[in-house]
Amino acid sequence: MEADWEIELGTGAPVIDACWSGLVDLRTAPECAHQIAETRALPGLADALVRLNSAASPVWTSKCDVWHVEDPVDHYELDAEPGESSAAVACYIDILPRTPVQWSEPQQAASACRAFAARLLAVPLRCCRADLVVRLAYIAPGAQTLGMTAYLTACGADEQAALSQLARAVAACADTIASSAPPTENSSPVQ
Repeated sequence: MEADWEIELGTGAPVIDACWSGLVDLRTAPECAHQIAETRALPGLADALVRLNSAASPVWTSKCDVWHVEDPVDHYELDAEPGESSAAVACYIDILPRTPVQWSEPQQAASACRAFAARLLAVPLRCCRADLVVRLAYIAPGAQTLGMTAYLTACGADEQAALSQLARAVAACADTIASSAPPTENSSPVQ
């Protein structure tokens, strides 16, 4: 699977808003995952969200979306052959640390994203990629930390093939991130 990461902080950069009125807190109500409109558009997204929000996961999610990519995709960016990139779909998942101190400093969030991207690169999946972006996150009124938006894109010979591949990419991303060991209070960020 192709994967990369970056940091987008500063004036004018997009932020993650976990205080939005439509938040469905899957940490306390995982059964609601199948009621989120986006999960009906992408098979497997509900299961991925449940894994990311489980008590064993070092993260939780605040928002997601799924869309059809209208512009042609670069098949090289998705490790695809030219005939495998006729259709493309994408999604994003806003991901927040289980505890605000996990990613309170940019180097902590960058270290986590770098590790996630390295693990995703080792996943034997073609026709897809993950881009992990560190962002400022508002987790409660007046409280902020750093979060990560995971953008996943997949392509296929047709829409159904692209959706199937995106479902695999979302599952791989959720497995990679949710299975990461949560930091302990005494742990320092990996450099």
